[in-house]
Amino acid sequence: MEIRDQIRQFAVEGEIKDVREYGSGHINSTSLVETEQMGKRRRYIFQRINTQIFQNVDQLMENITGVTDYLRQELLRQGKDAARGTLQVVLTLSGGHYFRDQDGSCYRMYDFIEDAFCLDAVRNAEDFYQSGLAFGNFQYLLAGYPAHTLHETIPDFHHTGKRYQTFCRVLAADVKGRAASVGPEIAFVQQRAKEMTLLTDLQEAFELPLRVTHNDTKLNNIMIDRQTGEGLCVIDLDTVMPGLSLYDFGDAIRFGANTAAEDEQELSKVSLDLGLYEQYVKGYLRGCQGSLTKRELELLPMGAKLMTLECGMRFLTDYLEGDVYFKIHHPNHNLDRCRTQFALVADMERKWEQMAELVGRYVTC
Repeated sequence: MEIRDQIRQFAVEGEIKDVREYGSGHINSTSLVETEQMGKRRRYIFQRINTQIFQNVDQLMENITGVTDYLRQELLRQGKDAARGTLQVVLTLSGGHYFRDQDGSCYRMYDFIEDAFCLDAVRNAEDFYQSGLAFGNFQYLLAGYPAHTLHETIPDFHHTGKRYQTFCRVLAADVKGRAASVGPEIAFVQQRAKEMTLLTDLQEAFELPLRVTHNDTKLNNIMIDRQTGEGLCVIDLDTVMPGLSLYDFGDAIRFGANTAAEDEQELSKVSLDLGLYEQYVKGYLRGCQGSLTKRELELLPMGAKLMTLECGMRFLTDYLEGDVYFKIHHPNHNLDRCRTQFALVADMERKWEQMAELVGRYVTC
């Protein structure tokens, strides 16, 4: 089946005029579709879902439609533009949320959000502030959503304790004989073993609430209004799952407040940019509008540290196992990535009191 035939399975308005590849995503194949009806043009996002990663598409789309429907109602209740404030799933001709062709490939479609754009890197502090504001508002709007009803599209995705157990098994097996060459990195992980289950233990003890989490809080998952520069809409909802708010906050800091690239080999360049950290804290807490608990607020710095530690540990695990998960571009790529994350963790530990003080400053504002 040709791509235009697949697109015609959806309730698009008008005649298909143009289809072209779109975006910089690495998981799903994405196209921009343009149609015309009575001289009026309309655009859509069309995606082939990566079913190797997301094997249960019914559950995946149930999560997405449940969350976007809820967001739409909350936005309307607040008198906001729901058409630009959340994704809108386009139904198939038979009323479904996705289409499966005869080869088993699965496709979905969204309305295109006009006059907005995404950024792959922070241009200035305002960008990071707007990212924090958007993700905080996402958390606020979904505070009443029954998170326990969401499916885990990737089980235990941010369960740092289980990630550590996997690391220990891989280390013990040492199938590639690499452990002897990375002693300092192994020791770095082991020295922080007691912290690995801190957040999940608190959640299991009901000291941290289960929430709807995005789990991929990078800057390029925010649509920014082209006219105002404001964070407009959270996109890429494939990893929306039940989890902890600290996961989303922490991963955003790990990705956006690092002064170096994720695979920087010159570790002296790696540090936590406290200015960017402050801007994100300010935006995130403003967006959350008081919806976080006191315990969540206290542990925001720990969320940043543990998400960074977890990411570095995953890179190290993959290196020990022979680079079977993350795509690499040179033999020590995963090791470089691991060392960068661990250098960032170490800098967070040096700046711990400042991190906590900045959270407290904006909690009391």
